[in-house]
Amino acid sequence: MRIFGPLAVLSVYLSFLVFGAFSIDESLRQAFPIIEPDPGHTKLRLSREGLKAIERITTPIAAVAVIGPYRSGKSFLLNQLLSLSCDEGFGVGHLRDTKTKGIWVWGAPVELEIDGVKTSVFYLDTEGFESVGKSNVYDDRIFALATVMSSVLVYNLPETIREADISRLSFAVELAEEFYGRVKGQDVAFEPAKLLWLIQRDFLQGKSVQQMVDESLRQVPNAEGNKNIDQVNQIRDSLAIMGDNSTAFSLPQPHLQRTKLCELKDEELDPMYVKKRDQLKAVVSSMIRPKIVQGKSLNGKEFVSFLEQILEALNKGEIPSTGSLVEVFNKGILERCLKLYNVRMGNVGLPRSEESLHQAHEDSKAAAMLAFDEQHFGRHHAKKSAEQLIEEIDKVYKNFVLSNEYQSSKLCESLYTRCEEKMDQLQVLRLPSMAKFNAGFLQCNQSFESECVGPSKTNYEMRMMKMLGKSKSLFIKEYNHRLFNWLVAFSLVMVVLGRFIIKFILVEIGAWILFIFLETYTRMFWSSESLYYNPVWHGIVATWEAVVYSPVLDLDRWAIPLVIIAGILLLYWRCYGRRKNGSRWILPLYGSQKDDRRSE
Repeated sequence: MRIFGPLAVLSVYLSFLVFGAFSIDESLRQAFPIIEPDPGHTKLRLSREGLKAIERITTPIAAVAVIGPYRSGKSFLLNQLLSLSCDEGFGVGHLRDTKTKGIWVWGAPVELEIDGVKTSVFYLDTEGFESVGKSNVYDDRIFALATVMSSVLVYNLPETIREADISRLSFAVELAEEFYGRVKGQDVAFEPAKLLWLIQRDFLQGKSVQQMVDESLRQVPNAEGNKNIDQVNQIRDSLAIMGDNSTAFSLPQPHLQRTKLCELKDEELDPMYVKKRDQLKAVVSSMIRPKIVQGKSLNGKEFVSFLEQILEALNKGEIPSTGSLVEVFNKGILERCLKLYNVRMGNVGLPRSEESLHQAHEDSKAAAMLAFDEQHFGRHHAKKSAEQLIEEIDKVYKNFVLSNEYQSSKLCESLYTRCEEKMDQLQVLRLPSMAKFNAGFLQCNQSFESECVGPSKTNYEMRMMKMLGKSKSLFIKEYNHRLFNWLVAFSLVMVVLGRFIIKFILVEIGAWILFIFLETYTRMFWSSESLYYNPVWHGIVATWEAVVYSPVLDLDRWAIPLVIIAGILLLYWRCYGRRKNGSRWILPLYGSQKDDRRSE
């Protein structure tokens, strides 16, 4: 008991696991709906029941879909391809209405080794065309969805090929035109399904099914230029681009009593049918490839996500269109190209001139469009995506224009304010100097012209000119008056200095001459304004300007330090210099005789 007890428990546990795994696999060996019609039978919606069976797959996925008119034996054909009886596989109906609604999937995939890669192949059954109570739009959506999601599309046709069968291929043709036309070496958005024309007929004599297909796709004579025939011929021309992606195969009827097919075993079926059926299995297997989307194969979850995208695009418009699918695949590319435009424009320093900004816009737009041309999916319908990209770029450019205007206004306002403050400072110089005012005026004007850029420059240039002109006229008006007062004060100060401090007679005399000239001239000519036109005054002004301001020395800035230094030197001379060395002035000084006696 001690030995066999644990072994018994382990064996029971392993049996439970094996039974559980077996029951899980068995639960998947049935058909599940993945796409269902809405109540109005016009649009499609997802069915989570079947999608769960697909989502669990971690290996690359391929899908084989059978499409065709209702009551054409699609479900029975799928059961034959899967080697399933009618009781095990897809439901087969013998009534006049269609049995399959929407799109169904066989839950247990067939595992194949394709090019060394383990691939899970799902088989899809679709609702038949042209049944009662449905719109043509609904049939088109079923066809479109089957074309996009499958790797192999089996077009199951009874007896022969009708013109309606060819016309319905227009969607597949558009897909081929859009997505097979990619530049060689680049990833495609997705690979449309390979088309297998499967003609079920009772006779095999005469022309082969491939010849039948070729003849059906030949040009229809149109000597009178009928537009409808032109359209039919365009579809025929377009089918030629599918090339190796189109194959024809014939299959005889399995038995005369078609309503009892599900009750018959292989031994009771037509031997020719059994032989051709096995050949058909081999042909379908050879055509299967993993579903490729944007350069990579899809696992279960990725396939379901892809299906959701496609279904949203097909239900978006009133009719399913290749253009709507192109929009779905180009959406991410549009976002990347718009981001590229934003990055390039973001690297453009603002503000800048309108011409420069527009040129940067054109360059960035060209780069974004070039990236779109290199990456976009589709050839004809991609034009709409390109127009959308241009529209989005123009919207972003308008924001950059507004930002440029704001930054330009902000910069020019700052420069204008700085110049205005500079002009205000020059108006109140301690020592008025026209040269210094003109230098500041020129510097302000030059800095504004070089630094103020953008759409606001013209407006601020006008304001700047008015402000500078007003400041200059005001300065000139006050300049002569302030200079006159400065010179009067200066002459009086020099009289005091020359008489009592340095006692230099010539300094005092010069100061008195300047003072008398200024005071008597204004009295004689009634106003100081008349003085400003006198040549003597012009000479005084020129001397003043040369002394007060030059590129080397600005007395207005250094006046106070220089006065302090001069005062210190004068005090030193008065207190110590004359005692040590005595007076040795060549020119006469006040009290020189008295000082000479003291020195003797």
